[in-house]
Amino acid sequence: MQAVTVIGGGLAGCEAALQLSARGIAVQLVEMRPDVCTPAHRGGQLAELVCSNSLKSEHAETASGLLKREMELLGCRLLQIAAHCRVPAGHALAVDRELFAAEVSRAIEDEVLIEVRRSEQTDLETAGCAIVATGPLTSGRLCAAIESHLGEGCLYFYDAISISVDAQSIIREAAFRASRYGKGGDDYWNIPLEREEYSRLVAFLLTAPTVEPRGFESSRCFEACLPVEVIASRGEDALRFGPLKPRGLVDPRTGRQPYAVLQLRQEKRDGSLLGLVGFQTRLAQGAQRQLLHLIPGLEEAEIVRWGAIHRNTYLDAPRHLDARQMSRRREGLFFAGQLAGVEGYVESIAHGLLTAINAAAWLRGIEAPLLPADTMTGALQHYLGSCSGSFQPMNANFGLLPPERGTRRRRRMAQAGRALESLGAFMESGRNPLRP
Repeated sequence: MQAVTVIGGGLAGCEAALQLSARGIAVQLVEMRPDVCTPAHRGGQLAELVCSNSLKSEHAETASGLLKREMELLGCRLLQIAAHCRVPAGHALAVDRELFAAEVSRAIEDEVLIEVRRSEQTDLETAGCAIVATGPLTSGRLCAAIESHLGEGCLYFYDAISISVDAQSIIREAAFRASRYGKGGDDYWNIPLEREEYSRLVAFLLTAPTVEPRGFESSRCFEACLPVEVIASRGEDALRFGPLKPRGLVDPRTGRQPYAVLQLRQEKRDGSLLGLVGFQTRLAQGAQRQLLHLIPGLEEAEIVRWGAIHRNTYLDAPRHLDARQMSRRREGLFFAGQLAGVEGYVESIAHGLLTAINAAAWLRGIEAPLLPADTMTGALQHYLGSCSGSFQPMNANFGLLPPERGTRRRRRMAQAGRALESLGAFMESGRNPLRP
């Protein structure tokens, strides 16, 4: 069987490569880093996480948790690696980002059927089957080649990265340890803000200088990853109902819920690095220092990783790709992950897994059946293939699944139960091509 070229060594590309090799298919994995870097990556390791270190909740009644349960049933490799690299984060799966990248790189290198080529792919002139999984930071030359192949339809929006600080540089007396609603023990540092402190913070965000990439007309941002200054512009209380929400947190020193709370999450296994949860920003670096001076306990914090903004590229998948995200203009050319229109770490891994299955089936001359639309994994892929109107990247959410009645919690439990039952039945059927 011919080899598959996988372009891009991010989450989707690495999962696809590992899934293909597990099915006895040779893979050439092409990654341009470290020779050609991006505005967001810091090194040359495969599967580097450039924004948060969190892969979100593991609870099945959450969209991300349900997606993970399904991916486990499907034999996802990167989730297995993430479990070995996890750091405390309450009910969320968060990883030591350096350890995770190193372990994924090692897993790829240990596969005899995978050859890693370190060079920039600038065209789509690949023999046979190929998977393009270059993500939202696809290089300019490859993006131009994709546009030439597909015609109009390469879109973009902007994404922002959160600030990370040296854990030893925060004033710990200003914070308390806890997880929201007590789920996960004391995994987070929580900095309470009084009304006056919160108001000063909002006022600063409304006037602080920002950095805009040059050469683009606008700075549209994905709604689930908005910079804090954009959220602040939507109203005085917007941050209190967003990343600074105090709900489910009680300061043990006062016995009451604070007016607002900034959470810090461990990003390295040794606890030396803390990320400001939900604090994506495009503020200028000087303004980021001033911002921390307004937050109790962070006045002297050392910024290890600056908040930043970068261009995210994705395709109008329903227009240019088929139901399995294969190019309508060339058989055997697949697009996977964020470039194809899924949003989020776990979603990218899941789509890389599905694309590997579809590519393997195509090589065998068959068409793999689509997963049921009442599963989270299947619903995401169904969205990419059938969304009508203005297409925007999509992350896992219960709005993609057939509705249920009852309270919010009962609806989600029913949807999650149905999804897992549906996937289990599908995998037991004679049509199942999912397992290696």
